[in-house]
Amino acid sequence: MRSIRIGTGAGYSGDRIDAAVKLVERGNLDYLVLEGLAERTTALAHLEKREDPEKGYGQFFEARMYALLALCKRKNVRIVTNLGAANPQAAARVVVRVARDLEINGLRVATVLGADVASSIAKEDPHIWETGEPVTRSDWISADAYLGVEEMLPALAAGVDVIITGRVADPSLFLAPMVYEWGWSLTDWDRLGKGTVLAHLLECGAQVTGGYFADGQKSEWMTCCMSACPSSKCSKTAKASFRKRQAAGVWCLYKRAKSSCYMK
Repeated sequence: MRSIRIGTGAGYSGDRIDAAVKLVERGNLDYLVLEGLAERTTALAHLEKREDPEKGYGQFFEARMYALLALCKRKNVRIVTNLGAANPQAAARVVVRVARDLEINGLRVATVLGADVASSIAKEDPHIWETGEPVTRSDWISADAYLGVEEMLPALAAGVDVIITGRVADPSLFLAPMVYEWGWSLTDWDRLGKGTVLAHLLECGAQVTGGYFADGQKSEWMTCCMSACPSSKCSKTAKASFRKRQAAGVWCLYKRAKSSCYMK
């Protein structure tokens, strides 16, 4: 394998599902990453889990699986997602149920756990900086640690089709496949640094493929609503190129002003 291609199927919780479908259909991908968590959405997921122990996964997760699961399986595209949110195991059960409904055989699913540290925080009962009050006397919702590449590698090595995490550092969703495929050392700071820059750009989703275009006074783009999801082809040396599918509307553009300062 001389390169791997990673695509972004979601850059936030409410991202368009049809754009991800088109990316898988035409993108010649190895991995599809669905990134949809932030501090607000993580807290909301925990609140939802309080009301129903079988909920607490990401918004529209089930709909995404119905749209993408059979297609990804057919094209041998592995799905990596943090849309397990507050309840990766419940999300995994959703995937199994969708696979059964769609008559997908042999699908393997893994969850990455350990992000929810609320019980540990409650046991230690630290004081909240802003108020000085102990956590247990405060109206708090959740506590999540950012997991990273290392916690995701066993699932990748197991060869599963769908990897579901809770809170992880957003770039890790993209960096972990690079580390796994190329066997990068977790102390190879040069390649990890380059891969992290690439991963950060990918996790921005359609902002890389035209979402930052804001020149409506001089130019008129009638196809902004068709802005595509990005994908990137990455080599073992962490050299990469970006692309979007053809006829997808606006330019492939991130930051025009001196972009060469951080992309070489």
